[in-house]
Amino acid sequence: MPDEMQRIVLAKRPEGRPGPENFRLERVAMPRPGEGEVLLRVLWMSLDPYMRGRMDDAKSYATPVKVDEQMGGGAVGEVIESRSDRFAPGDIAMGMFGWASHGVVRAAELRKVDPTIAPVTTSLGVLGMPGFTGWYGFNTIGRPKQGETLVVGAATGPVGSMVGQLARHKGLRAIGVAGGAEKCAFAVEQLGFDACIDHRAAADARALRAALADTCPDGVDIYFENVAGKTLEAVLPLMNVGGRIPICGMVAWYNAGALGGGASDGPDRLPKVWRTILVNRLTVSGFIISDHFDRFGEFLAEVGPLVRAGKIAYREDVTEGLENAPDAFLRMLDGKNFGKTLVKVA
Repeated sequence: MPDEMQRIVLAKRPEGRPGPENFRLERVAMPRPGEGEVLLRVLWMSLDPYMRGRMDDAKSYATPVKVDEQMGGGAVGEVIESRSDRFAPGDIAMGMFGWASHGVVRAAELRKVDPTIAPVTTSLGVLGMPGFTGWYGFNTIGRPKQGETLVVGAATGPVGSMVGQLARHKGLRAIGVAGGAEKCAFAVEQLGFDACIDHRAAADARALRAALADTCPDGVDIYFENVAGKTLEAVLPLMNVGGRIPICGMVAWYNAGALGGGASDGPDRLPKVWRTILVNRLTVSGFIISDHFDRFGEFLAEVGPLVRAGKIAYREDVTEGLENAPDAFLRMLDGKNFGKTLVKVA
């Protein structure tokens, strides 16, 4: 067993868009598991938009990462030492190991992964937290009904692609918004969306709204909010009476300091937004998926068989090497990833 491990820490807090200078790769002593703990060698690491919020020293649902502290996040790894009867060396498990080559976690905080059921990377994407986020928000807050119209941003990402495919399976029209013609073609041809609008081809929110209005002649019943920005501005006036908006993220605003206020430029649109919610009797509900993991088994029971049968498609954007995680993270925040963003560590 090696004496050292590698990790990436927050070197300094970003001002606006983060850059390579905000991260630092370190070598530290290899940790050893205590009673009830497990040491794993990280195989795959997940990169997710919520991590940008934790880089700011602002009040949120998760404690900010401290300067010089290891970046946090989910990963899947192989057990190499265990002091728990729940895991043995060679087992594969998913847990919150962060941006690192190895990690020690309490066995009670790990989920065993069966590599014979699906590739282990799916535990970080389509069958992990992102897929679960889409499933929960769509079903519980979206309350879908056959024949309705749904719009979701970042349609080829792990959350948006799950939402759109579930909508199609339940008889809804699924309209995606994505960045670039290639992503939009993938959404329609591989994921089964009814249509996908390229937001990069729209000069502003008004142009995007016009494209969506043409595609959604009967309005929008469910808008799954994971992007905000001009997509939200485009969709909101198209919402039908009684529409539902589950909110799980707002990546377009993260670098603008949305967690601390001052989310967007231009005039204050809040009065108009508030009036739209009232007049159209909209249900707008934010949710944090970590509050709902008591339903994770239900999610796996429904979606797992669909993934195994090829009825839920997914795509992964893989970067090799822990040292390249910051660059992959920055690409993701700029929408340059294509599918679930993963780092192959081991």
